[in-house]
Amino acid sequence: MSYPLEGIRILELGQIIAGTYGNQVLSDLGAEVIKVEPPEGDLGRIPSVGPYRGLSALFLTLNRNKESIVINLKSEAGRALFYDLVKVADVVVDNFRPGVLERLKIDYGILSRINPRLIQCSVTGFGAAGAYKDYPALDIIIQAISGHMAITGEPGRPPVRIGIPLADLSGGIYSCKGILAALFLRERTGKGSRVELSMFDAMLHLLGYIGTLWLTAGVLPKPPGSSHDYTVPWQAFAAKDGYLVVATRQDGFWKKLCGVLAEPGLAEDPRFETNAGRVENRADLVPRLERIFRTRTVADWLARLRAAEVPAAPVNNLDGAFAEPPVAEREMVVEYEDPEVGLVRLPGNPIRISGMAGTISKPAPRKGEHTDAVLARLLRLSASEIAALRAEGAIA
Repeated sequence: MSYPLEGIRILELGQIIAGTYGNQVLSDLGAEVIKVEPPEGDLGRIPSVGPYRGLSALFLTLNRNKESIVINLKSEAGRALFYDLVKVADVVVDNFRPGVLERLKIDYGILSRINPRLIQCSVTGFGAAGAYKDYPALDIIIQAISGHMAITGEPGRPPVRIGIPLADLSGGIYSCKGILAALFLRERTGKGSRVELSMFDAMLHLLGYIGTLWLTAGVLPKPPGSSHDYTVPWQAFAAKDGYLVVATRQDGFWKKLCGVLAEPGLAEDPRFETNAGRVENRADLVPRLERIFRTRTVADWLARLRAAEVPAAPVNNLDGAFAEPPVAEREMVVEYEDPEVGLVRLPGNPIRISGMAGTISKPAPRKGEHTDAVLARLLRLSASEIAALRAEGAIA
């Protein structure tokens, strides 16, 4: 096996993050991803978003391995050309606002008649129908309304956005899952299907057991900082030269931690013998631990804690994170040579499948870079036919 999705062709109408990230993941697994951009291009190309040498680091990252063609779907000739591409595609992905597919006449009802095996996936903010369907669905909007910002940050402080655009990324996380499931279903039935997901739904799902506790027991969480409502100690501690986290989920780890800390009376204190007792008495315990951890450097503590098999880690910034041994061991940095900005180094593919070759890493495309080549390869159009389409504004 080379790549498990070789032979799968995806037409990407998606833009920025929610409609592109999932397809980048699928491209790492071998799928052919063709960006079908409007004449103005993917909004993710705006260089003010993660600026790097006049280009967008966001675009350079999320469009690795893809080809770009420009089709004006608002023109009849452009739409007819897109229909021809649909005939030879497996998946069409978009993150348009509800109603746009219908206005452009590329909704599932139309496309599935052209290609009954087609899978069409739409990433929306709040769903294709309902009271909120037309609400703006920017990442911070979804993070706020889904409850994530209310439980992120330090107690008593203003709400905090998660450090990555998780709501946008959730569109990609769940869209590629949905596409893979639909491809598997097609293997069983021979028929395509419509995949629709909302970022709001995805973020609710990512609440996990926190959501369950509210829905089932009425427990309304508060922002815990780095600490844990149900386990103590499980948080960041300041050392002499930085921060480290310690996580003692089982009481056995607590005993090992006490051995490392060598604090007289700590291990023998009956209030701290069990996790339930430590949670109940955290106001007494945590300040003692904070005082102890300030006495040594992060490296000193990590050496001692790891030797005792106590779960601990440094609080890295990205310089530290990408210097950790698993990054090189698991080839989690890939690179490509971009014709405009030169060498681009970026996070690699985390999915490992036995027999799969190494990570594919081709440059993010220039706008419309592959228009002529794709139309000639997939639709067998001649140079004169492509020139005619360009002259009438169907492609650019």
